Amino acid sequence: FLSAAETIISRLAFIFQWSSPPEAIERFKSQEIWFPPPQFYEFCRLCNFSSLGELQKFSSERALEGCERWMPVMLSAADGFIQLLPGDELYPEDPDYTGEKKMIMSTDKKVEDLMKEGGIFHRIVIKNTNNLAVYVNIQAKYKHINPLMLKLTKAFILSQ
Repeated sequence: FLSAAETIISRLAFIFQWSSPPEAIERFKSQEIWFPPPQFYEFCRLCNFSSLGELQKFSSERALEGCERWMPVMLSAADGFIQLLPGDELYPEDPDYTGEKKMIMSTDKKVEDLMKEGGIFHRIVIKNTNNLAVYVNIQAKYKHINPLMLKLTKAFILSQ
């Protein structure tokens, strides 16, 4: 006898495959795999490193610099969503870190119009589940590194 959870798990198929960050982004773009926007952002950041050794060197040199607490704030637009990140001109001064305030940001404007009106970006634009774009033109804090600029058909990054 299987419990409901065991039954559900027994129906799932798992495939484990090593992929480099650029390969993972390509597989994401072609809808072979999916990961949430924060992981998409981090994969794009990992594209700055051509080897694990390079990443390890960067990590050990940067480790003592400190970290910034991030809480993406969702802005609902007429034709998509924007996850606002710290440093973006639309990021709230006092974000709701706990979810207690039930803060909802929305606008009737289209994403394209919001992008044309703005100038200081640190955001993930979400058109649909596999169509994301990261826009960053701010200096990363604590000697961190911004996502690499990539041009892909369905997912792309624009960085300073």
